[in-house]
Amino acid sequence: MPSAWETIPPEASAAARERGSAASLRRILGDELAGSPGLARAAYLTTKAATSAPTAGRVMYAGLRARPVPGDPVARLWQSANMLREHRGDGHVAALVGACIGGTEAHVLSALDMGIHPPESFGRIHHLPKAKLAAVMDGLRRRGLVDADGRFTDVGRETKRRVEALTDELATPPYEALSPPSSTS
Repeated sequence: MPSAWETIPPEASAAARERGSAASLRRILGDELAGSPGLARAAYLTTKAATSAPTAGRVMYAGLRARPVPGDPVARLWQSANMLREHRGDGHVAALVGACIGGTEAHVLSALDMGIHPPESFGRIHHLPKAKLAAVMDGLRRRGLVDADGRFTDVGRETKRRVEALTDELATPPYEALSPPSSTS
């Protein structure tokens, strides 16, 4: 990464990403929707949620939270959605670490969850050295998460379910800042 910053400094890179992402979102939405009160409201609520959660233990989310909030509603919506995605991602990493699941193992379990077999053919890991993939699969077999054919065991399926449930639970704090509208009866 350090050599990348010789080509474009971090702040310029982040600014270009923000501009390009907002322009893409604006193009997808169209001018009418991009300039609508509904989009401004969505940006406001998304930003309220995205800036409300604690940053402790969430390095990617914390890094994005440190960035200034754009004034343009489309850029603000994109940045806030990105912050919420990284908040969830940081929680997912914590859930995986808590379950003693490494990065390549997580991809294998995701592949199996999506019905991809053999899991080593999954696009995120298929390029890895065969010996590394074999070692990962052997480790998952020893732990009882996959069977001899490289398919989920009941323990493996339950482990994946627990990781996803904890990920969902850890992702809720930002949304607690949003309250439902009060009813007047």
